Amino acid sequence: MDRWHATRAGALWHSSIGKKAVMAITGAALLLYVVVHMLSNLKFFLGPESLDGYGHWLRSIAAGALGYEGFVWMVRVGLLACVILHGVAAVQLARRARRARPDRYRTRTRVADGYAVRTMRWGGVILALFIVYHILDLTTGTLNPHGVHGEIHANVRADFDRWYVVLAYTVSVVALGFHIRHGLWSALQSLGAAGREQRTLRRIALGGAVFVCAGFLSIPFAVITGLS
Repeated sequence: MDRWHATRAGALWHSSIGKKAVMAITGAALLLYVVVHMLSNLKFFLGPESLDGYGHWLRSIAAGALGYEGFVWMVRVGLLACVILHGVAAVQLARRARRARPDRYRTRTRVADGYAVRTMRWGGVILALFIVYHILDLTTGTLNPHGVHGEIHANVRADFDRWYVVLAYTVSVVALGFHIRHGLWSALQSLGAAGREQRTLRRIALGGAVFVCAGFLSIPFAVITGLS
């Protein structure tokens, strides 16, 4: 056994319980970021001064110690680590479950869980591709028609004036919604609820996903329809 396996952290990571714990912790961190990000995006409706000012304030946090945008880069690195750990743990758990599943139960399990598994798998791929595009679009400004650093409101408006960007954004946000719904439901289900409690928790998971999707999609549809 190598030194990594011999450590507690290594042993925890290589256990199924440890991987599930990693998924839960990173999933909670990512969900918190998504909700905060969605709510801050709604400043778009308050005008350029509000949204651009928020962006400047965010980049100025702890600027004396970390430099301008230092805090934002720390958050980005933390989010990237969460995404990698979350994805790797999910893939490894899925492979373990597949290996442990007897052949005679595969068809029945696919019927019961296939939709959820495919949704999470393809949703994860769509989100990964969207994150790359989002960075090149609104972070670096490379793919943005306006692409002026600090002019967040104008960059967002220039983005969503194009119908195909709105379509791609909608597909990505819906994929995120399915991901959130399934992730929340799995996390809440682990609490051991049964019967009527399960139905309540399922509604909570669905409500959370719809809330996030509605918040994100309100901006592109307001721009493309001329309402904002």
